[in-house]
Amino acid sequence: MDLDAFTAALPKVELHLHLEGTLEPELKLELARRNGVDIGQSTVEEVRATYVFDSLASFLAVYYPAMDVLVTRADFRDLAMAYFRKAAAQNVRHAEVFFDPQVHVARGVAFEDVVLGYHDAVEEAQRELGLSAGLILCIVRDLPVESAEDVVERMLEFREQVVGIGLDSDERGNPPAKFAHLFARAREAGFKVTVHCDIDQEDTVEHLRQALEDIAVDRIDHGTNVVEDPRLLALLQERGTGLTCCPVSNSFVTDDSKAPVIADLLRRGVKVTVNSDDPAYFGGYVTENLVALTRAASLGPDELIQLQRNAIDISWASDDVKEGFLAELDAYEALVAPPL
Repeated sequence: MDLDAFTAALPKVELHLHLEGTLEPELKLELARRNGVDIGQSTVEEVRATYVFDSLASFLAVYYPAMDVLVTRADFRDLAMAYFRKAAAQNVRHAEVFFDPQVHVARGVAFEDVVLGYHDAVEEAQRELGLSAGLILCIVRDLPVESAEDVVERMLEFREQVVGIGLDSDERGNPPAKFAHLFARAREAGFKVTVHCDIDQEDTVEHLRQALEDIAVDRIDHGTNVVEDPRLLALLQERGTGLTCCPVSNSFVTDDSKAPVIADLLRRGVKVTVNSDDPAYFGGYVTENLVALTRAASLGPDELIQLQRNAIDISWASDDVKEGFLAELDAYEALVAPPL
């Protein structure tokens, strides 16, 4: 077994995945036809040709309009199940996935149709694929704060379906502190907290400081710019706060996958993980991201296994899920790793 095959067969956990970012061209076209939505394209090739961008802003300009095809509870279920099937085929055992209800509610979609449609898929994935999953409601940081307040209040009604709250979209002028009261509200209600601190963005280090010191997040999405501030890096290590890194998408929204930085943090004991972000747009699910990082940073089998130990450790999975995954990972390591 070569290293790519080892990576493909490795049991995995994914913690940074936007469900709306798994909208493959084929499904987008199918949903557009189902719901009578004019997207301006009539073939898969035409849809795929629109998935072109060279920055975070240009990506978001493509990403949000594509969501117009999601209309009914069944649409959200179908989108999530398409991802869960792909993830299961790549040996993902547990996934914690983001969704953006503000965007859908603004289009007239009922909040409960979004949450319950996705949760339908979570239950089906557990039942049919043996894949456990948790939903993370993301605040879209460049929409009005009032709309975020509305969906967070609605989220409190769905404690059985949603495990945590996050923060995504365009970081410029939208620091974590802007939403600190919502994170506090969610935490008081028992939800976990994470925020995006995208790579190489304006004021990223200050946003990392706010996330760690002011909000005391449970983990950080992206976040590799923490290396620019030794004090924050030390605080991250002291708390064991994990980073959910996405090397393939990094190389699309900037000129750098950050592979050497991710590998260095891993080797220094930081709880970094590798994930796929918006794989329909960036062309790589979790296995492809692990392979890309391995090739760029010369990771070995033991380090690939450590990435998965990090992921299950910083996950919000139940103790039973964690114990079961670690037992499977130990068995895989014992069976496969020594001959390499």
